Amino acid sequence: MHIPPYDNENLPIVGVDNTTVPLNFFNIVKLNKGAQFISDVPGFESCIVPATCSIDIAVGDFVARDLGGRGVDVWDGEPEGVYVPVGADAVITCISEAAEIFVAGAKFDQSLAPFAVRADELDLVQYGSDDTKTHRKIKHILGQKQADKVGRLLVSELFTVGAGGWSGFPSHKHDTDRLPDETRHDETYNFRFRPNHGSGLQMLQREDNKPGDAYHIVDGSTICIDKGYHPCAVLPGYEMYYFTILAGLSQRSLAQYFQPTHADQLHTIPGILDMVAKFK
Repeated sequence: MHIPPYDNENLPIVGVDNTTVPLNFFNIVKLNKGAQFISDVPGFESCIVPATCSIDIAVGDFVARDLGGRGVDVWDGEPEGVYVPVGADAVITCISEAAEIFVAGAKFDQSLAPFAVRADELDLVQYGSDDTKTHRKIKHILGQKQADKVGRLLVSELFTVGAGGWSGFPSHKHDTDRLPDETRHDETYNFRFRPNHGSGLQMLQREDNKPGDAYHIVDGSTICIDKGYHPCAVLPGYEMYYFTILAGLSQRSLAQYFQPTHADQLHTIPGILDMVAKFK
């Protein structure tokens, strides 16, 4: 499902009752200096990530100050985040002139402890190549390093390296729990482009070797993926970013099932098997 960009007025874009990706939650919050927002997502653990500028976050007695620090866009600095447990409210205070904040969530039924992920604690991966048109880097905010502190939620930022190219290829899916080959993980993306008048394409192929759907994605587009193979591409001359939320049904660790038609390219794209291992 494609949700075109709109002014959501700090209300959830993907709510707790979403029928396409019921395991996911996603909100974009925009605040001016001194303004506050209380993030409360019943039945979901969440991760709050400033897309731009700086915020303070308080979760009960836990406080993370001066979180973020990026400038005009998501390319201008490194991400940081705060994990918010199920049943807890997070008070977000904007301490810069303005801030845009992502709130990612996964359905979960246990309450853990809040914590911050700073820039020097990110798990960084780069893979692919210019020759294969698959060169990209991933910044895991809630990734393998936080595996013992989180329930079902994986949060990362993905960047194409250079202008143009493909991401999420070889095509894979994760819509059915059939371990060890595949896990059910609902997934939500929010896209950005540089320059921001760029755009791209999100494919969604429900069955191998049968025609699927394609969505024209622009700066601010949200994509919800419930099932099927889902590579995406950016136009030549532009860079693409997407904020990624993964939520597992029965476990946090992601098992991707690669489309049989293209699975041989797992061995031709540099570093891709190392990338797969990081979504744990």
